[in-house]
Amino acid sequence: MTDELRDKVCLVTGASRGIGAAIATLLAEQGAKIAVHYGSNKDFALEVCNALNGEGHDSFGCDLADATAAPDLVGRVVDAFGRIDVLINNAGTYIAHPILEVSGDEWLQAWRQILEVNLVSPAALCQAAAKVMTAQGGGRIINVGSRGAFRGEPIGPAYGASKAALHSMSQSLALALAPENIQVYAVAPGFVETDMAKPLLDSEAGEGIRKQSPLNRVGTPNEIAKIVTFLASSAPEFMTGGVIDINGASYLRT
Repeated sequence: MTDELRDKVCLVTGASRGIGAAIATLLAEQGAKIAVHYGSNKDFALEVCNALNGEGHDSFGCDLADATAAPDLVGRVVDAFGRIDVLINNAGTYIAHPILEVSGDEWLQAWRQILEVNLVSPAALCQAAAKVMTAQGGGRIINVGSRGAFRGEPIGPAYGASKAALHSMSQSLALALAPENIQVYAVAPGFVETDMAKPLLDSEAGEGIRKQSPLNRVGTPNEIAKIVTFLASSAPEFMTGGVIDINGASYLRT
């Protein structure tokens, strides 16, 4: 256990499973107190919460398909813990909507739903949390983006666009919030073994997806969680504004 996260309050969205649950677990092992956010899986969230190392954790439901609910989530966490030291925007959604295969209504609905969850709600959470962090003297924000922001998402273009915008927002907020001692980072994972990716990884396309990396596999939630925990704790503040690739060399940016 390191001292950087001891008794720090960390709000992790989408923490009832997958990457979010792994992040919550590692942060708790470092002594942090976790606000476990869930959308609809209350039982899963309680299971994660009860399994976390240490005491003082709690779970909070909020439907991030409605961004106007996001500030209330931050308020409830502050009411329960008295502060927020780290915000991790991990919750996200994916809807396949190939441009030539869906109707006009389906196309627009996919864009609206994905952008609300993947971009507008994180933006609302960032603002609400930043105001709390400013009043308390600082904090850290980590946004979970995607390799798809750079490589493109032909079957789910709104997903790729939302993550590209999330990266850009992270950089803008890093500039805006640095004077308030708030560091903002983003991570850009490639394919990870999660419930959201499982149908594709289990399909005939799975072998090809694994071969995209010279490691011949996809990432694990714990590998992403290790980087996020580093950013939440011991990463130097001079890294603020950074977008960290975690994709097994499956896509290399220049």
